[in-house]
Amino acid sequence: MSTVTHPTATEEPMPRIPEDGHHRDVNGGWLRPAVFGAMDGLVSNLALVSGVVGGDAGRSAVLLTGLAGLAAGAFSMAAGEYTSVASQRELVEAEIEAERIELRRNPHGELAELAQLYVAKGVEPELAHEVARQLSRDPEKTLAVHAREELGVDPDDLPSPLVAAASSFGCFALGALLPLLPYLLGATALWPALIASALGLFLCGAVVARVTARSWWFSGLRQLALGGAAAGLTFLLGRLIGGQLG
Repeated sequence: MSTVTHPTATEEPMPRIPEDGHHRDVNGGWLRPAVFGAMDGLVSNLALVSGVVGGDAGRSAVLLTGLAGLAAGAFSMAAGEYTSVASQRELVEAEIEAERIELRRNPHGELAELAQLYVAKGVEPELAHEVARQLSRDPEKTLAVHAREELGVDPDDLPSPLVAAASSFGCFALGALLPLLPYLLGATALWPALIASALGLFLCGAVVARVTARSWWFSGLRQLALGGAAAGLTFLLGRLIGGQLG
């Protein structure tokens, strides 16, 4: 007679396995930088607006401060992302060029090095040498193979600094605009901005769950709590500073 065992209270549930057998994109692809860029803009501008309102600023001052924060943050993000990606790309291109020169100067040594890489991965030495020899027939393909195996990069798929800068600018600006929308539409109190921002924070957190093992509601609530804490603390700081200045 067979028995059915049930997981105890201390056992953790097994992670969900996709039915089609494919794994999720653990690097996040375009989704991660886009969502986190929007989230950064949303949290930073929500906190900025809350701090200004806490200091008893009027609607015009809130709009001016929020729009300035949107522009400054978006340009800063774009410039930082451009510099970061451009520097990384230049470093990778320099290493690829060094590998290209080494392949011309010492092809036999590079072939042996490639074969040794496969041996280190568990391939038998003779087979590893044969695979390396066949892959080394075409110079450009050989360079691509060495770049992937030794540097972990694809020479034909390097990141674009302009694309990175533009996406960072757009996503940050989109997130930073959300707390300002109620004021742009005529609101004079903070609570409409808080409601709009809370919805945005929960949505961003839920979307992030697509590239994590957490459930959508947990990620949404976590981001809502973090963003709310940032807004609340900045509001109190604005109230304190505004009271001192007043």
